[in-house]
Formats: sequence, structure tokens, C-alpha cells
Amino acid sequence: MKTEQQYFEEGKTLQTYMDDMSTLKEESFSVYNAFQLPQDGFAEQLKIQNLHFLIITEDWCGDAMMINPVMRKIAEAADVEVRVALRDQDTDLIDRHLTNGGRAIPMVLILNNEGELIGKWGPRAPKVQEIVNEVRSVLPPKEDPSFPEKQKEVIKSLQTRYMNESVLWSYVYESFKETVLNIVK
Repeated sequence: MKTEQQYFEEGKTLQTYMDDMSTLKEESFSVYNAFQLPQDGFAEQLKIQNLHFLIITEDWCGDAMMINPVMRKIAEAADVEVRVALRDQDTDLIDRHLTNGGRAIPMVLILNNEGELIGKWGPRAPKVQEIVNEVRSVLPPKEDPSFPEKQKEVIKSLQTRYMNESVLWSYVYESFKETVLNIVK
């Protein structure tokens, strides 16, 4: 069984991954170009930690469309190397990092200088999860014939919000920052 570090070593850089995206690429770069990293000292704190990140993701994922660009901005400012493993290419990795029994993405694995897994973050910031729960609460039961169409509408509305509401990006940033600072303190 491969280690997280081996997946990291085999993975594409986050920049290459984003450049090669075939789905939600424009939306992802829209977030990347618009997100302004807060000048709160987090990047400087990260620089001295000797960490690297492995993101389990897929380019069709709306959450990843918003989260990966935020992670890229953090990593660029902190000089942290980030690589990507595709969830569906090898499910062994994601199956070690399930969320409530599901293969939710993106999942950011935090590795130390020795390549050991010391923490993880994802698939959403808690405040974003609250919004998702609220939006999903209006969906009819899965057995309802209108469910597939209503679910598509919910997904589309969330993707639009993910792309346009900068407060959601700040929720991701703050939640990830809190996770990392709790690990390295």
C-alpha cells in the first residue's frame, strides 16, 4: 500500500493540475484571480513549518473549484509545495480519508518534512457546510421524481455562489488556517 508521501511524489503540481483542468477551469481561475490572501502573518508562519500538501480532488467538483484556488494562493505565498491526487484514479487513498463514510473531496492532506501525515482538512469549511446544508434542506426526498432536477439546480446555485461570494473563500482560508495552526502549535 502506497503512503501519502508516495502519492504526493507521483502527483501533479497544483498549478499543472489547474492548467490541465477540463471541467470548471474558468470558474476555478476566476476564484484564483479574485481571491486576495489576507495579510495576517499565516503565510510567514507556514514558511517555517516545512510542510507540504497533497490534495485529493477532481476537476468536476464544485467545492474543489473554490477551495483549490484558495489553497494555491496560500501555498504560493508560503512557498509550500502542493501536489494533487485524483480521487477516482486510485480510490485507495480517499478510502483512508472518508468523511462520514463518503469519498468527499477536496481533502487536503498535511504532510511534514519527513512525509508523514500530520493532519488533514476538508472537504468544506464548517461555515460553508452550514450553507450547503441549508440549501439542500429544501430538496424533495430522493424518491421524488423531481429530485434529480432540483438537485442539479442546487448544485448550480452553489457553484455560482462559490465563484462569486468572496466571504465563502474567506471561510475556507480561516478554517484551513485554524486547522494548520492547531497542528503545528
